Amino acid sequence: MERSPSRISPWRILAVATGLGIFSSFQAYNYVSLFAPDSNRPLYFLIALNVTYWYAWAILVPGMLWMARRFPFGRDTWRRSVAMHCLGVLAFTFTHAVLAISSRWLIIEWLGGGEALIGRPFSFVRSFQELFFLNFDWEMMTYWAVIGLSHALDFHRQSQERELTAAHLETRLAEANLQALQRQLHPHFLFNTLHTISALMHRDTEAADAMLERLSDLLRLTLDRIGTQQVRLKDELDFIDKYLEIERARFGDRLRVDFDVDPGILDASVPNLLLQPLVENAVRHGIAPKVGGGMVEIVARRDGDRLRLIVRDNGFGLPADTLQAFNKGVGLSNTRSRLEHLFGDRQRFEFQRPQGGGLAVTVEIPFSMVSEISGGSPMESVA
Repeated sequence: MERSPSRISPWRILAVATGLGIFSSFQAYNYVSLFAPDSNRPLYFLIALNVTYWYAWAILVPGMLWMARRFPFGRDTWRRSVAMHCLGVLAFTFTHAVLAISSRWLIIEWLGGGEALIGRPFSFVRSFQELFFLNFDWEMMTYWAVIGLSHALDFHRQSQERELTAAHLETRLAEANLQALQRQLHPHFLFNTLHTISALMHRDTEAADAMLERLSDLLRLTLDRIGTQQVRLKDELDFIDKYLEIERARFGDRLRVDFDVDPGILDASVPNLLLQPLVENAVRHGIAPKVGGGMVEIVARRDGDRLRLIVRDNGFGLPADTLQAFNKGVGLSNTRSRLEHLFGDRQRFEFQRPQGGGLAVTVEIPFSMVSEISGGSPMESVA
């Protein structure tokens, strides 16, 4: 698989070559000052030699980057790549030696000749042989350093692309989970509600009409919030209230509901349809099987930088082994996966047995306030 080009700006290549040239120049000057103080090699001469040496490499870097892209070290291509890069070492080292010695010759001639600067006549062939054979190991390491840098940049880019793709997939998964949750609301709930309306039509048409109106409001809210991940706590509670009005029409006095919500946190941001499956679970499995019915309580509190939501009932509850399985991720897995995606380790989702019996589901998420709602999607600001 061929990788996309490594985007290294020519100006960056030139800047790196200049920096290496200046560094090498002062290294050479210190060496001459310590070990060859009698040689007549001024600093400007050493700067000219070393900078042009690295500029020669800078000219060849685009070609080496092309080699790195054309012959990457993959699981199935490394043998061919090793062979081609060995040839590349020879070719680029030879070419660099020609460029560096040519520029050296021009500098020496321009500054006064070899006798004045290096103490002997300049020989192109001899200088080429010294650079190519004596410094071949250094030249080879320079080539491999560029190839390695190209691979490192490509691997980093591919890693970022994979992370971005994974983030997009996770977002789409969360959206799919939300849509699945919204679709899950419809089948059995609509069936039960329509069955109740059908029964009411024969004895209380006004109650049946009111229930149809509540069902219409509920479905309208569901459709309006399709694709919306975060909503105000007030909007979520309004949705739950409409949902429970329909359930109260079905269960009558057997279903009692209590909202215990701090008014100061109604603008807190919560995941859309977070509470509905918890309340539905309490009604279906806690209250419905109980002959005398029971109560569903919804609690919302702020605890420092955390928002705690509790849905509890006083129904039959769960056996210890089932409760343990629910806390390990079996119960309400759609809700659990959404919370993990949206908040990671900053969320808590637990099932507990209250002292009075029944079941309590606790959700804790980071507390944030909705500062603006535009197009149905709240903009959040951490409080």
